[in-house]
Amino acid sequence: MTDVLADGIARFVRAVGPDPDETLSEMDEYAAAAGFPHVGPEVGAFLRFVARLNDAERVFEFGSGYGYSAYWFADALPDDGELVLTEVDDDELELAREYMTAGGYDDIARYELGDAMATIDRYDGPFDVVLIDHQKSSYADAFEAVRSDVPVGGVVVADNAITAGAIEFDALLEWAEGGTPTDTTEHTQGIIDYLETVRADPAFETIVVPLGEGIAVSYRVE
Repeated sequence: MTDVLADGIARFVRAVGPDPDETLSEMDEYAAAAGFPHVGPEVGAFLRFVARLNDAERVFEFGSGYGYSAYWFADALPDDGELVLTEVDDDELELAREYMTAGGYDDIARYELGDAMATIDRYDGPFDVVLIDHQKSSYADAFEAVRSDVPVGGVVVADNAITAGAIEFDALLEWAEGGTPTDTTEHTQGIIDYLETVRADPAFETIVVPLGEGIAVSYRVE
């Protein structure tokens, strides 16, 4: 994981934020040991905070990995809420089930193995919060697939809006300042396409928050 914050500031944000429970600590240890690119505790706490702010009852994730972000979301949802996890890797999804069960969240979790783009077609909205964190080239398509299911006051969050392995920040900055970057990676172009899509949609107001690897937060205003 490439944190956009300087190490000291990231440590400060983490220290001031909510303390992870025992299961979340285990999940952080797993990510460190396995080299798994999870969103990290700073972003996780922010996601839970967003869900609390809009009294979320239903959350949909495009890409859940081993359930780290879902676990943070789950604590903000009511007992009759719904949290849809999607993952293409069977082992990761099973691990997510184990962690969610350990935290007491299994009853509200829906585990969907396979392509998130196909999964969303099987669900009706509304979804109060949506997290997009799968193939970067599919981010814009994911937003288009779910936007009508997000009510006024709902939020769409996209991870890796600033950086990640193959994302070129210089190209993102050039685009953001009005330029036209060339020879970008598929991942970088996916982020550019996504940000162009959400910023052009008058129903949403979008900002980028420099936590973790950068998250784009789009709030439905109309």
